[in-house]
Formats: sequence, C-alpha cells, structure tokens
Amino acid sequence: MNPEVVVGDVRRRRRSPKPETPRPPHIRNLVIYIVLSVGVAALMFNGFLTDRPTTVPLPLLSQTADVRSTIREAGDSLQIEVAWDLTMSQPQGVPDSIQVRVVQDTTEVLTLIQAGSEFADTAFIPAPKPGETVKGFSCAAAHHGIEEVSEEVCTPWQYVRPLASASATASPVALQIVIQPSGLQVDPDVNGRCAEWQRNHPLDSVWIAVNLTAVPECTGPNRKPTVAQFCAFAVMPDGRRVKTRNSSNIPYCDELFAEWIRERYS
Repeated sequence: MNPEVVVGDVRRRRRSPKPETPRPPHIRNLVIYIVLSVGVAALMFNGFLTDRPTTVPLPLLSQTADVRSTIREAGDSLQIEVAWDLTMSQPQGVPDSIQVRVVQDTTEVLTLIQAGSEFADTAFIPAPKPGETVKGFSCAAAHHGIEEVSEEVCTPWQYVRPLASASATASPVALQIVIQPSGLQVDPDVNGRCAEWQRNHPLDSVWIAVNLTAVPECTGPNRKPTVAQFCAFAVMPDGRRVKTRNSSNIPYCDELFAEWIRERYS
C-alpha cells in the first residue's frame, strides 16, 4: 500500500536502489597483459644470453712479456734491474723457470736463471766513463720443462754519462766542471717519435717532471724519457761554485745547483 498524504506534505515512496550487477572481469585484457609480459621477459632473457661475452679459453702456457730495465749507478758499476710480466694461461701453464740475458753492445755479459714465480733479476756491468754512452738490451724467456721454451722477448736500453766542454764554463779559469746528474738512463727514441713530436711542438716542453716523466711520445720501452736534461756547474779558483752559462735561468738546474751548494757544507 502506498503511503497517504499527511499535513499537506506529499511524500513519495522511496524505492530502494537495486544492487548493481558486478561487471565481468576483462578476461581478454588480462590475457593480453600476461602474454605481453611473458614475451617481454623472454626477449630480455634472450638478449642477456646473446650479449654475454663468449668465454675464450686461456692459452696452455704462459709467456714472458713487457721486459724492461731500470739502470742505476752503483760505484764503478751499473746496476741493471730487469723486470718482466707473464701472459695469462691455464693454472698449470706457469713456467718452470725464466732465462734472463743482459747484452752490452753486441756482447752477452750475463745469463741468469730465475724461478718461474719471479718477476725481476739484477745484473751488474762496468759503468761508462764521462763522455761515453753504454747501450744494450735485456731479454727474458719462459722455460716449460726441457722441450718447451717460449720466444725470447728483448728490450733495448742505454745509459749516458756526458762530458762538459770548455765553452760551457762561466769563466775560462774555472778549475773544475761538474755535471749534474752525472749519468742518466735515456731510452732509445724508437721510430723517432720524440724527435717528430719536438718538431711539431717547438715551443712546448717534453717534460712532465724533468728527468722522471715525459710526454708519451718521448717515453721509451723501459718507461723512461728518451731525452735528458743535464746541468753544468763550475768550481772557481777561489773555491766559489757557480752555474755555467748554459745552465742559467733553468728551474731544474737552479734546484740541482742549490743541492750541490749544500753538499759543500754538509
């Protein structure tokens, strides 16, 4: 029965809202989403497998590489420290021993045998006289038993001891000319790379740190500069120590001169 009119108000019957029928899930969209997700995952996995670097098997035997020499004066001799690296190999490919040869000019002066686990050895040769340069090369070869001997790797080196000329003195009456440093290892300029760099950069210095490091083009196979800076100082008759003309106004020579002066009073 519908409600009646009361006190002039008209009241309408309120109908209860019908519950909405839930919409069916979008099964088709869900299926498409799943298929796309699986496809993307498959493509990513395939790309991961494709981009992985191919494993290259290591060589069976290790060989010597990057042979280099570091030369220092030791009294009347030159101490030549020969160092080398070994290439990667299978664990069992480490050499039994390393044969090291040091050759001065064309004469072999020393042959040494080191254990395969060593990476350096030291030889001594007579030091050159002032005004002379000694040249040679150092070699290393890996030995694997009696039959397996790897190819020898050699690197040239040289050591310079300059001699001052009378024209370099500050005065013709100087009693003594002293060269600092007295000698230096100067790497060979392989293929003239440093000379070419200097021609192309006439106003630039080759030095990063004088007599220690130079630009790559002026750095040799032993990682030493292929050029050298020497300074000439003079001892005068009254005992004074002075710089020569060709060593003046050079910061590196100024530092060496200050050290040389201090030696007198030490």
